[in-house]
Amino acid sequence: MAKIYSFNGLLPTPETARLVASVPYDVVNSEEAARLAEGNRLSFLRISRPEIELPPGTDLHSDTAYAKAASNFKRLIKDALLSFDPEKNIYVYSLKMGEHRQTGLAAVFSVDEYDSGIIKKHEKTRKDKEDDRTRHIVELKAQTGPVFLTYKDLPKIDALVSEITSEPPLFDFVAPDGISHKLWKAGVARSSKLSEFFESIPALYIADGHHRAAAASRTRAEMRRSNPSHSGNEDYNRFMAVVFPSSQLKVLPYNRVVKDMNGLSDEAFLTAVSKKFSITPAKSPSPQSQSEICMYFRGKWRSLRPNFDISSLGPIEALDVSILQDNLLGPLLGIDDPKTDKRIDFVGGIRGTAELEKLVDSGAFAVAFSMYPTSVSQVMAVSDNGGIMPPKSTWFEPKLRDGMVCHCFSR
Repeated sequence: MAKIYSFNGLLPTPETARLVASVPYDVVNSEEAARLAEGNRLSFLRISRPEIELPPGTDLHSDTAYAKAASNFKRLIKDALLSFDPEKNIYVYSLKMGEHRQTGLAAVFSVDEYDSGIIKKHEKTRKDKEDDRTRHIVELKAQTGPVFLTYKDLPKIDALVSEITSEPPLFDFVAPDGISHKLWKAGVARSSKLSEFFESIPALYIADGHHRAAAASRTRAEMRRSNPSHSGNEDYNRFMAVVFPSSQLKVLPYNRVVKDMNGLSDEAFLTAVSKKFSITPAKSPSPQSQSEICMYFRGKWRSLRPNFDISSLGPIEALDVSILQDNLLGPLLGIDDPKTDKRIDFVGGIRGTAELEKLVDSGAFAVAFSMYPTSVSQVMAVSDNGGIMPPKSTWFEPKLRDGMVCHCFSR
């Protein structure tokens, strides 16, 4: 059964939290990170993207970059008055984006349960990205960005979280992107009660942060090898995550754009598409239900719906992203491996369909596909079957901020 643990979080002060907390390292490039951190010496991007303080052209994965991350972390602890919670706590973390609110628990979780599959994944990881996050954790001796987990709702957890959030929060700020962030300490007694409640939950699911979770496992293996006194109780045997009830999650689509038509004329392409999909003028650039894909091509939005039976397809094959890949992107446009093919790119749903039109109208891409969001239940079904979803199947919003609370291996 799932285990959730309290820990001595490393926390900024209520006054510095809004300056410290930053977007995740992997949703911005170096130039965007530099712009966001400009004029803010306390931004956590100086730890998660240390290259912004190094000469242009510095290898992001060099010894220099990781050393800079570690030295900036030490400086931030001093300058932002980051301090360890004297008590072991579970923290309640609430985010509000527009009218959407989700409230989860920031805690540490068992690497053993990740390795054994009680904490379930649905995405393949890349070794280079695992290498990067593992090195980052080892150099800092801390996990500074949480994994994003979910679980099937349990009313008694909801009730206790509601009680905690009725009290004044420790942190309460609105980030520059307009998203509200609040953090509470559960307290020792209620943290213990939350841990007890989770013992009845059979599994946890990774929504986002597969590379961070994989890196936590590799970090544990590396630190265990170098520790002759390893007992299994060290902090590196657990990793930090925020876990949310599945009913609260907001999943946005992950849209696709393709650079060329693979040698097909407009007429040949549309004729070939019509053999697998019914094509009608789109009522909206965004699909209104599953099994609808909207295509932007030659200045027009078209609605595509499979004209074949999908009821017998498995949980992975029935995903809209799979239907598009298996019946159009692969056979017609020659995108056989969307994970490595340079002719396809992916656009998070947070950017909207206007971004797709802009990319195609500029001539940089030839065609765009607007997807219906993959549901949380679909993610869970794939995970329960031990399956791996196609690349870029989900985009979760709002994003958890790095630096709100850190899990350190030494104090």
